[in-house]
Amino acid sequence: MRNRDNILWLQCWRDQQIDFHQQTVNRFLTRFWPTLNLALGSRVFVPLCGKSLDMIWLAEQGHRVVGVELSQIAVAAFFRENGLKPNRRQAGQFTLWQHGRISIFCGDYFALRASDLDDIETVYDRAALTALPEDIRQGYVSHLRKITAESSQIFLLTTEDAVKHETLLQSQGVSEEIKSLYAKNFRIDLTHIESVLELDPDAPDQPPERAEYKLYRLSNRSAA
Repeated sequence: MRNRDNILWLQCWRDQQIDFHQQTVNRFLTRFWPTLNLALGSRVFVPLCGKSLDMIWLAEQGHRVVGVELSQIAVAAFFRENGLKPNRRQAGQFTLWQHGRISIFCGDYFALRASDLDDIETVYDRAALTALPEDIRQGYVSHLRKITAESSQIFLLTTEDAVKHETLLQSQGVSEEIKSLYAKNFRIDLTHIESVLELDPDAPDQPPERAEYKLYRLSNRSAA
């Protein structure tokens, strides 16, 4: 199953079907990240990072940023478009691209080991979880626990479809999927939520549907 999804992801980058890529730094990141009060030099892991500008912003805050991305096209574009000239070397099954405070492992996320990442203090997940097919998400979360320290926390941004016929007040809680994926091993804090009406670009004549932009902060239960 993963091989098929990997092929589709690589094809998206070859065809430049990357509407998911944000042209600016995520506004929730800049607004809420400072509340974590992380020390300068702390290591931040960005899974399925693409060519996200959020990595530039995180590095500018003094963090050491470690990303992983399957597509070499995406990794090369990240450094080229930001005027950075990375060093490259082979690191096991990955090609490791590095410049300054930013390192990106080019290869399959599921091949990463804890020894590749060293001590990660925070995981920044803007769209990694939601980009994955639903049948892979549990495996993604399980692998994340294997390769990050028990003390690591997760800064998780999601875009969730509002449940049909659910009122705005009813939608203010933690989604059932997030509970099923994380509640066993993580304490879940829903830090912020915004509800917006969005048109489906493939059905512009249909009434807009409500989407929920949510920020979760997760901490490992076993670290308590």
